[in-house]
Amino acid sequence: MSVRVVHAQVVTGDEARAAAQIRALSPPPPAIEDEVRALVRAVRDGGDVAVRELTARFDGAQVPPERLRVAPGEIERAAAALEPRLAQALGAAIANVGEVARASLHEPTTVTLADGQRVEIAELAVRRAGACVPGRQAPYASSVVMCAVTARAAGVDELAVCAPPGPDGDAHPVILGACGLCGVDEVYRMGGAQAIAALAYGTDLIPAVDVIVGPGNAWVQEAKRQVVGRVAIDGVEGPSELVVVASAGADPGLAALDLLAQAEHGLGSLLVLVSEDGALVEEVERAIRAASPPDADVGKLPPLALVRAPDPATAVRLSDLIAPEHLQLTGAAAEAESATVRSAGALFVGRDAGTAFGDYIAGSNHVLPTGGAARHASGLSAATFRRRMARVTFPGGAAAALAPAGATIARAEGFAAHAESMERRER
Repeated sequence: MSVRVVHAQVVTGDEARAAAQIRALSPPPPAIEDEVRALVRAVRDGGDVAVRELTARFDGAQVPPERLRVAPGEIERAAAALEPRLAQALGAAIANVGEVARASLHEPTTVTLADGQRVEIAELAVRRAGACVPGRQAPYASSVVMCAVTARAAGVDELAVCAPPGPDGDAHPVILGACGLCGVDEVYRMGGAQAIAALAYGTDLIPAVDVIVGPGNAWVQEAKRQVVGRVAIDGVEGPSELVVVASAGADPGLAALDLLAQAEHGLGSLLVLVSEDGALVEEVERAIRAASPPDADVGKLPPLALVRAPDPATAVRLSDLIAPEHLQLTGAAAEAESATVRSAGALFVGRDAGTAFGDYIAGSNHVLPTGGAARHASGLSAATFRRRMARVTFPGGAAAALAPAGATIARAEGFAAHAESMERRER
């Protein structure tokens, strides 16, 4: 894999300007809002017929109604047919992701207040969720694991997975096999914006869901954005991002390899190395150039910013302003700054903590906020599929104690019936 190298420098107090310049290296997202709106409207109004027409248009696959949903037996056969080493590796990923997801669940909390009323905050799983899994360019079995295992750990009753069919009309057997290992028996041969719309609004053959998750291209993400409110989503995820903060003593060969690994996600990827050690930066650059074909078309390569910082603390402040999807800290001084990190989708600390482990097997989730959203958003977790609900009870005397104050507020707002509703409980 090749990258387009860009040199930069940041000084203490000027991190915001440098972060904006680095963010600007990524190409802007395509202007597809109107086109996606038309696709979503077509599926909302046309249902299964529109889904099949759009699948033929974008995937080149004719999928008859009876084959839109993959038969459960076909999923089971695909799981059994997986190459043994792949099946074993996916099993390890399923176990790790599931353990982390289950650990994030919260027990209900009950508070008894001064006047006697009790408020219990209960966490409840949504009944039905949908996951879109990329499959047009490569079979993202890892995304099946990240979405399906986490949804199951959260307690979701029903999970529908959508995977785009190839020209032969079939979903990739590795994706189906991963679904089988994850216990998913509801899979649809569809992808793109039409899959998002079908999950959000429902069709004759596809029941609507409550939450939609999963990575995907710009069309998938724009469709997710447009159906928010009808359903919940995990976020609008863009191209992959990695910032490596490396201090003296870090392994330049591993830093270069980690950056090149994330470059495999494509042209829109944002890659950044920040270090106070000029010699280290030069070694990383040499390693990257040595791995790059000499005839690579620079205009078709993702950008790699090599940034000099005065010290690791400034480097981490710069990363916080970039708010990347992935952040790696390597080298003793950089690793010592890990507690100061506030804005990253996932943080990897130490020489051996390569982001690639998080993409597949570490147990953390690889569906993460991008585009700077790590300032305010979280990655996919069990919480994505759960909602909080207050359960309120009034043991004897609590209503009478609260009614006068409640009624006073209600009348001040002009709601006499609200006031009377509370006052009646005094008697």
